[in-house]
Amino acid sequence: MRTLLVATTNPGKLREIRALMAGVPVHLIGLADVPPIEEPEETGTTFDENARLKARYYAAQTGLWTVAEDSGLVIDALDGEPGVRSARFLRPDATYAERFEEIYRRLNARPGRPRTARFVAALASVDRGEVVYETTGIIEGEIAEWPSGSGGFGYDPIFFYRPYGKTLADVSEADKIAVAHRGVAFRNFAAWVIERLKREVR
Repeated sequence: MRTLLVATTNPGKLREIRALMAGVPVHLIGLADVPPIEEPEETGTTFDENARLKARYYAAQTGLWTVAEDSGLVIDALDGEPGVRSARFLRPDATYAERFEEIYRRLNARPGRPRTARFVAALASVDRGEVVYETTGIIEGEIAEWPSGSGGFGYDPIFFYRPYGKTLADVSEADKIAVAHRGVAFRNFAAWVIERLKREVR
């Protein structure tokens, strides 16, 4: 069974990804399972560029088949912010409560602007030095009137998903994964991996 490195230290992301890849015959590990590696500087201007950069970097550092994703929240009224800087928005060590406060402050300064937003997850996989697969998952929603819910992680408490009538932090993990950006991207990837492994054993 081949080992697949998921290039993340975020336990929430890894938990979701393990659930999404549960039926795939690979040995899934995270960055916590390999010797410490200094994080690369995410210099890309798009989610796609950063996902590719991270996948190439960690594959080169470990020699392992690697999958990386870059994801974030895009808010139309804020001209796409926090976007690719979602994990570093405000400042790298800011709490999400602080980030929420800043987002609401900026939205309140622009009354009348639409509160439409989306989560984007770009995924890239690198094996033996080559990008072998890329995909993107998107979920459309809007910024909630106020944060709500204790589930999920990151920006989930302020992301209102109208078909559920709730924020993504107010729904079960299974319901979130069924529709969310990372779920879309990793379901696509899981299907591709299964087909790839079948071809390799033929």
